[in-house]
Amino acid sequence: MARCAWGLAVRGALALLLGCQVVATAQTAGASSTVGAGTLRFGILPLGGAFESRNDWEPLLADMSRAIGRPVTMLSVTSYEALEQAIQRDQVDMAFLSGKMALDAVTLRRMKVVAQVTRHDGLPGYRALLLARKTGPYNSLKSLLAEPEKWRLARGESRSVSGFIVPQLQLFLPNHIAMETRFRSELVGTHQVTALAVANGEADVATNNTADFERFKLQFPAEADRLQVIWESELIPHAQIVMRRDYGPAFQKQVQAFLVEYARGKGPRSDGERAVLKSLHDLAGFVAADNSSLMPAARLAYQLARQSAMTSQWVNEAARQARLQRIETTYADQQAALRDGAP
Repeated sequence: MARCAWGLAVRGALALLLGCQVVATAQTAGASSTVGAGTLRFGILPLGGAFESRNDWEPLLADMSRAIGRPVTMLSVTSYEALEQAIQRDQVDMAFLSGKMALDAVTLRRMKVVAQVTRHDGLPGYRALLLARKTGPYNSLKSLLAEPEKWRLARGESRSVSGFIVPQLQLFLPNHIAMETRFRSELVGTHQVTALAVANGEADVATNNTADFERFKLQFPAEADRLQVIWESELIPHAQIVMRRDYGPAFQKQVQAFLVEYARGKGPRSDGERAVLKSLHDLAGFVAADNSSLMPAARLAYQLARQSAMTSQWVNEAARQARLQRIETTYADQQAALRDGAP
């Protein structure tokens, strides 16, 4: 009965999320793709869920609209792929992105980094996690690595840094396990969806991260109490705010100044701004940043591509070496682009 109720709740939530996506897309589709149109179109990653993300970002974007004197609309989507496609179609002027998506936006889509988020713990990043139930046969890292084919995996999309890239790079590939093929089954979704899947017996292990799992504990305390962390990664750099390069330097500086000064003052207004940031995955604020802040993301993407090439099967060694050479060339080009994009 509990599982059935959870399934109905998830289906209802998905219907609501899809409705939010349609509304947001309609707003952006009606806006001109030119910079001079006035409206700033902001895209956000569905870290916890599209509906929650939309509600969390609305107050900050309303404050931004007043500060810069322009309307700000929001694109809140249900997948990384949907946001990436919107960026490719020039339907997004600014975005909250992490890792590979931010890297691609800067190196391929004519965007630039203007700020990076900070958190109250003071750490320069967060960690990817693997979650399992506290009880039952599937509850230890040792048994997971020994027999992954018996486990049901819930993971993030392939563009998700903590939901896929880092666990694949730092844990699974070094143990000769490809996440896409070695498990009994897999479910792909947001960090909230994957954690719920394990808590409710729909999966045996889930990828997640420290920031989202803390938020999950507050939203779903009973479900979180059934879970334990069986692995955590090295630190992953925080996400960035990126903006289209077509905007002039003065406007870019204006937006950057708003972000950096947000919640920095004293008094009721700043107290309210700090409350807004706390709802955004317990953020402490933003710091000014440039494209060079994506160097760690470029290195992660390079390491994963190289590790995958080394462990994959190839028709011959020449094909493998050709792939490795392309990876080296891409990484060198990205490093040059990130250095050139820094002020």
